[in-house]
Amino acid sequence: MSELKVTPMRPRGKDEPPLTATIDQRAETIDVIDPAELRQEHEQRKEEQQERIEDSERETLIKLLRQMILIRRFEEKSAESYSLGKIGGFCHLYIGQEAVAVGAMAALRPDDYLVTSYRDHGHAIAKGMSPDEVMAELYGKAGGCSSGKGGSMHLFDANVNFLGGHGIVGGQIPLATGIAFATKYKDTDQVTLCFFGEAAVNQGAFHESLNMAQLWKLPCIYICENNQYGMGTSLARAMSLQDVSQKACAYNIASEFVDGMDVLAVRAAVGRAVERARETYSPSLLEVRTYRFMGHSMSDPGNYRTRAEIEKHQERDPVKLFTQNLKEKNLIDDNQLADIEKSVRDEVERAVQFADKSPEPALEELYTHVYANPIKMNSK
Repeated sequence: MSELKVTPMRPRGKDEPPLTATIDQRAETIDVIDPAELRQEHEQRKEEQQERIEDSERETLIKLLRQMILIRRFEEKSAESYSLGKIGGFCHLYIGQEAVAVGAMAALRPDDYLVTSYRDHGHAIAKGMSPDEVMAELYGKAGGCSSGKGGSMHLFDANVNFLGGHGIVGGQIPLATGIAFATKYKDTDQVTLCFFGEAAVNQGAFHESLNMAQLWKLPCIYICENNQYGMGTSLARAMSLQDVSQKACAYNIASEFVDGMDVLAVRAAVGRAVERARETYSPSLLEVRTYRFMGHSMSDPGNYRTRAEIEKHQERDPVKLFTQNLKEKNLIDDNQLADIEKSVRDEVERAVQFADKSPEPALEELYTHVYANPIKMNSK
């Protein structure tokens, strides 16, 4: 049964275009919202987060804030390093979506599994991977978590049950389903989180996996990070039913629509899904509505969005929102916040220095992790 607990963050009813409208007509009107309505929604979301803050311990709240700031500063430094030519290939930044990964990881145990797509830096750090090894991997260095051979899109660390980093859209969804099957087969109570973007929902692998997970009762939590754009195409142009959470109805899977700009809302929703998975091996689908402040990748000029649209969403920057609410509740002051910022910036700078000093992969690494019996290179 669907458990739609949060009102989707866009107007409905009289302003909704008719079903007979063209895709372009729907795209032009579907997310229109006036300033007064936007302010009212922001105040409502602010009050909801403050209520959750009152039910949480200060130490936990400060830890969540630090993790979000760490991911934000790490991604900003990654953008800088990419511009300097130290990072090559594709590089997809997580700026604006930090509350999703941090909130979700807060509901897990260390032995739970996580699989995600190519926008994976934030998930990796939130799951417990070393920023040093993540940055070195972005640099393509031997000290990286994948020995410098995976790069930005293929982070991996079995020590913390972080199983990628996958570059094929939707390709990780059946893999996560298989991991969940394995944990159930071994009779553990581990759960598997599977992150993907809204564009992956249009892939057949998504539907096949949800159908299988519900039929076989697999402890997999499917988390759609709906940042409202698949590369440069808006959700309204690509998906006839834009409430991803409602797609769970076709498979009788529990679902929720979650405010992805609120770290505590994400933690609560994932916590409910984790409880279902541990107790009954039941899967869940969470649509976590968020927004990326940067382009699809570092090479994306972003001409398909207006500055006004980006600024509208930046008003609910998850890091700023959480910081302001903690300050209003007298749980942190400017001096404590400055200490966190300094600690985080020092940690990110150490990661950059580690990546700079790490050696290039040895030529022999070309043949490792490919065959069960690696081909030996001719040393001549």
